[in-house]
Amino acid sequence: MTRRTVAQVAALGLGIVLVTTTASSQTSQPVTSGPALDGSPGWFLQGSFPDPGGRTRVDPDGRVTIVPRDEAGGYRTSTGEIPRCRRSPVCGNDVGRRRQTLERVQWEQTLGYTFTYLDVLPAGLGGVPAVGLDSAENLWVFQRAEVGQPQLLKFDPNHRLLVQVEPEVIGYQDKAHGMAVDADDNVWITATNGATVMKLSPEGELLLTIGERGRRGDWDEARGQRLLWQPVMVAFGPTGDVYIAQGHGNESPNDTGSDDPSNNIGAARILRLDKDGNFIQQWFGNEAGPGKFNSAHGLAVDPMNGDVWIGDREDYRIVVYAGDGTFRKTLPMRNLPCALYFDSHGRPWMASGQDGQFLQLDRNGKVLGAIGNGMGIGEGQFIEASYWVMDRQDNLYAGDTAVGRITKMVAPTR
Repeated sequence: MTRRTVAQVAALGLGIVLVTTTASSQTSQPVTSGPALDGSPGWFLQGSFPDPGGRTRVDPDGRVTIVPRDEAGGYRTSTGEIPRCRRSPVCGNDVGRRRQTLERVQWEQTLGYTFTYLDVLPAGLGGVPAVGLDSAENLWVFQRAEVGQPQLLKFDPNHRLLVQVEPEVIGYQDKAHGMAVDADDNVWITATNGATVMKLSPEGELLLTIGERGRRGDWDEARGQRLLWQPVMVAFGPTGDVYIAQGHGNESPNDTGSDDPSNNIGAARILRLDKDGNFIQQWFGNEAGPGKFNSAHGLAVDPMNGDVWIGDREDYRIVVYAGDGTFRKTLPMRNLPCALYFDSHGRPWMASGQDGQFLQLDRNGKVLGAIGNGMGIGEGQFIEASYWVMDRQDNLYAGDTAVGRITKMVAPTR
């Protein structure tokens, strides 16, 4: 029997190029594709694409042009209020992880979706990390727009502008990230670098701010300290409880190594509040043992049982907890679990980030179908497929964290 090295076994689990070496021949043969098997579609490997980082212009038909850095000029989507990540392995992604050279697992598209583009965004640079739908299927859009430009917009089902939330209301959302609409049609937004979660009314009025703008830190209820550590996404439990996912992966020891006593943990975590923002509990990713997660990037609540699904993106796994923080199971994945979602039928889905697809799953993490043409700026492609939403007709709406366009993926007629 062929013996695999630890590196080869890890590669198989991550869904990247697997090199099988036999003791007799010492020859290598890369595995670059696989057939449909046991209810999953076939798969193949596809290369990465340079990330334009939001420096793009988008035509009304969705075609993308990358703007050179010198032409982008004063493009700025960070206020610089929080120190940049340093002294941590994940700070050096461009060097350490070499994302731009990865071969990414792509699944054959068997679901029959087609791609269209919504011409709704104002002119300007900046990607769209999140979109949402309310009960009337009005579309909310959250954009990493340039400083001083509106970042939160609401459109009716005919894509006419209903609400434009001005910067004077919510301030500049430094690294705009996640967004979700609750059962009362209030919209919740997260600013990862800004260290806040905000709740707004259907009319765009600010109702609640959780955290303190520009001050990343630990939530310590016993001390009355209510700070947030990199809030990335919000989800809601069946009784209206609010779950806030925090942390890209313990990535800023420049904070935890500081003399600030309010910030000495910095661990990825899930914070659970009631709908008015009152503390219930929190739990952490920990460093070892069952239920470990190193980041909390994806987040969704299973409508069937209230379980909390966490996308541990860089470790290629979904970690599932009960709504009270009791560990359930870990689901290893072959793609980046960038975002999670349950559709109107209660089925789980996953956005695969820079792998550029939206994947329909079963509750054991098996891929049942895929939508998307992988990483890139072409038709049906995404630089980063992130937080998205589906309507009652199963159409899928998504932005792109690094490109300012909104893709509507139209479900086939049943």
